[in-house]
Amino acid sequence: MNQNLTACYECDLLLRETCMAGATGVVICPRCGAELHRVGRNTLEKCLALTCAALVLLLIANLFPIVGLNIQGHQVETTVFGAARQLWRDDMPIVATLLLLTTVLMPLIELCALGWLLLPLWRGYRPRWFAPVFRALQLAHPWAMVEVFILGVLVSLVKLSHLADVLPGPAIWCFGALMLVLSVLSSILDHQALWSAWEAAEA
Repeated sequence: MNQNLTACYECDLLLRETCMAGATGVVICPRCGAELHRVGRNTLEKCLALTCAALVLLLIANLFPIVGLNIQGHQVETTVFGAARQLWRDDMPIVATLLLLTTVLMPLIELCALGWLLLPLWRGYRPRWFAPVFRALQLAHPWAMVEVFILGVLVSLVKLSHLADVLPGPAIWCFGALMLVLSVLSSILDHQALWSAWEAAEA
């Protein structure tokens, strides 16, 4: 008996994989109409390319200044790590930790986990420790809050614009591009496709 069943996220209807294939590439629950997952061409290649691009953008964004302020000829620049260090010195260790956790560490864990899973699967091999890395990916995703960080920076820049000349640094543009890349990656990444590729890959 075929045990490859998938439960609908909305109504818990159990569906066999053979009943889920559709010509549109979108798998929809026949009972409630909820979208279960998408079946696309070259999904692994696209996700791997976006993951590599996101890793490069994340590295650049954390090495270069986010923003600079020119106050009466005196220019000050800071990076993410510099901002976290200053928050720590100002007796705000929780805020500093959250900044590094949600802007640097969790996005890095998520992207490294994706790369660990996607590269071997793309080459036709099963990655080692697939299940633990997959769980780490799912745990890190809700805590990767690049969008919240960008929103906070933009609000701060607007409030500081009447006090000093605001000079956007290279990192702010990289964070903006990273936000877009992560959004596209999240829209095309299908966990069902990862498991299907793992089942089809060589041990």
